[in-house]
Amino acid sequence: MTPMKLLSVNVGLPREIEWRGKLVRTSIFKAPVPGRVRVAALNLENDKQSDLSVHGGVDKAVYAYPSEHYSFWREELPGVDLPWGMFGENFTTEGVLEEAVRIGDRLQVGSAEFVVTQPRMPCYKLAIRFGRPDIVKRFLRSGLTGFYLAVLREGEVAAGDPIKLLARDEHGVTVDDVVNLYIADATNQDLLRRVSELPALPAGWRDYFRKRLWDPDI
Repeated sequence: MTPMKLLSVNVGLPREIEWRGKLVRTSIFKAPVPGRVRVAALNLENDKQSDLSVHGGVDKAVYAYPSEHYSFWREELPGVDLPWGMFGENFTTEGVLEEAVRIGDRLQVGSAEFVVTQPRMPCYKLAIRFGRPDIVKRFLRSGLTGFYLAVLREGEVAAGDPIKLLARDEHGVTVDDVVNLYIADATNQDLLRRVSELPALPAGWRDYFRKRLWDPDI
């Protein structure tokens, strides 16, 4: 089993980018930083979300993306430079995959503690980062979404820190389970019911899946 580790800590502040004739404020441009980085309740030191209506907040304080997915994207996007942080992630990880990580799992990195809250659903800001509108649909279709973390205990992290699993969520719903329910037909009623009652999943997600229980066409 690959040891769980933090490979890179990536941060970025809001900037204005011209996109399709308009100026857009975005924080999708993240770059690796050396040394230990302070983790606060809502974000990392020198990192800030731009549109707080859809990004950031307690449930989306930190975005983690598995480094293992970069090989897939290098094949999908030949010739595109893909440094750590390219997908807007704060943490580029190793050994922590969506198929194994459960919503509600508690993790320790450095002196900070986190809980896994939800998968990442891409918006058009990812298209801005890559300079290609098709990346949003391709990202979602790939199922390689990464996941968001809420901060349970503030602290400091650095590239190279081990990622320790402190507690497995007893409900047994993985990040992959949520993604598959979202992008596929709502045929698994039992899983839909479990996900709609999952305490660690933010209320918006639970409400969505609760509606899917009654109307599979949503």
